[in-house]
Amino acid sequence: MIRLILLLAAACVMAYGCPSIISKSTWSTRNTNCREDLNTPVPWVIIHHTVTPPCTSTAACTTQLRNILQHHTRTNEWCDIGYNFIIGNDGNIYEGRGWSKVGAHAKGSNSKSIGISFIGNFMSGLPSQAAINAAKRLIQCGVNLKRIRRNYTLKGHRDVFNTACPGNALYNNIKTWGRFKAGRQSLP
Repeated sequence: MIRLILLLAAACVMAYGCPSIISKSTWSTRNTNCREDLNTPVPWVIIHHTVTPPCTSTAACTTQLRNILQHHTRTNEWCDIGYNFIIGNDGNIYEGRGWSKVGAHAKGSNSKSIGISFIGNFMSGLPSQAAINAAKRLIQCGVNLKRIRRNYTLKGHRDVFNTACPGNALYNNIKTWGRFKAGRQSLP
């Protein structure tokens, strides 16, 4: 049965050009009680940073993710980690709320966006090139899976909320990715 599931997952990755995503059940044993389904495809992709130390290995990133999850659920009292996906400097993509649940990453914009956060603080430096490439592949995967609109708009968290997120260096970098649009505008 496990072999069949792995084969089906691999076929999906090949068919849609999706990168490997480390499932939430792999890095956390906590069950979610999030109920609100995300109406896809969404018009926005919003980029964040976690303002935590960066991580360069799966073990270190898993530790960071568990700390973030604890903060989001215990301190913020959210039903789960706020982001849809999180990316470490190890180049791995970690599932948060995934493609199907509304996130808690950008107040007022959660129901119309996929939130992707990089683990680390990127005010003056950038995530690894592997992490940046993983984010770009993840966005294209979302388009191919029809979870993100083909004509989506890429934004930094600061474009939808009064914050320094995703850090000055990362914000300046995402401006070069294509489909970026600064500033606040009405949701489509």
